[in-house]
Amino acid sequence: MQSRMLASDETVARYFELFVNRGAYTLQSSSPDSESGRFYYFRPKGRISVSRETIRKHLEGQVTVGLYAINPATQRCKWVAIDADYPEALEDLLKLQWELQQDGVEAALEKSRRGGHLWIFAAEPLLARDCRLYIHSLARRLKVPVKGTRPVLLSSSAALADGIEVFPKQDEVPADEFGNAIRGPLGVHRGVAKRFWFYGADYTLAAQMAYLTRVKRITQDEMHRFVSRIEVPADTPPARKPRIRLPTARGNNRKEFSILERVSGKKRKLGRNYFTRCPSCARQGRDKSGDNLAICIADPRKYRCWAGCRKEEIRAALGCPIKRPKG
Repeated sequence: MQSRMLASDETVARYFELFVNRGAYTLQSSSPDSESGRFYYFRPKGRISVSRETIRKHLEGQVTVGLYAINPATQRCKWVAIDADYPEALEDLLKLQWELQQDGVEAALEKSRRGGHLWIFAAEPLLARDCRLYIHSLARRLKVPVKGTRPVLLSSSAALADGIEVFPKQDEVPADEFGNAIRGPLGVHRGVAKRFWFYGADYTLAAQMAYLTRVKRITQDEMHRFVSRIEVPADTPPARKPRIRLPTARGNNRKEFSILERVSGKKRKLGRNYFTRCPSCARQGRDKSGDNLAICIADPRKYRCWAGCRKEEIRAALGCPIKRPKG
């Protein structure tokens, strides 16, 4: 174990203000599991809220805490963390960091055991669903893999085993649930007995916290602007306006498929799109938040599942399969 570092009251207070968004937390076990050899995380028994003393022990290496992104009372987050721990992890994190900079968003890069974590801080708590939509849209634009999703360009239904993980992992969590915690920065990872630092500051607790406090924080107005401009990509250019189909001599009055008439559930209007539950995801027991499917308001023929479902899968789940011409 590394030599113990002392955390001042100011460092503890800054850390608490920046990273703690709800009382619930986890602790990393001090000894490995006898079978797997892993150092698992567990929630302390009882309704114990994380305290400044716990944070002090975390920073000084006595314990290692895991922190939750979402406060269930508001469904908002103080921060977004992008976790990557695969061979090309740092390359992908640097791509995302550069792209975020183009939006005026500053992201702090933290080392990790097999890759890194990219942290974005909020000037005021932001809706978890907006944070996830923004980061996932950046990842798709940069072709950065997202763990657990299926590659859009491949016909295989297999989910990606490697890729970034975005915390918060949920759009919202019920009051009696927790979501997923991530190891609190600047603590000692029990599995490797090592502390991982942020790039950009000296390797002391005071210098690191001073650096993180200076990192520009994203505002709610900025997030709203970023999310409102996200547009569903068109598979094909809009060649012409929809035709009105007139009855034929045989009485065929079949009209053009309209996804807005087929999808059920609440539709949320945000920017240029409607967001609702993806029927293909729902068939597989996913999209519990009900907003994976984006439908272009101006032209509902354009729609896209952010989890990667193909149009054929969406149409099939709606009972309106796409019919391909024979021959």
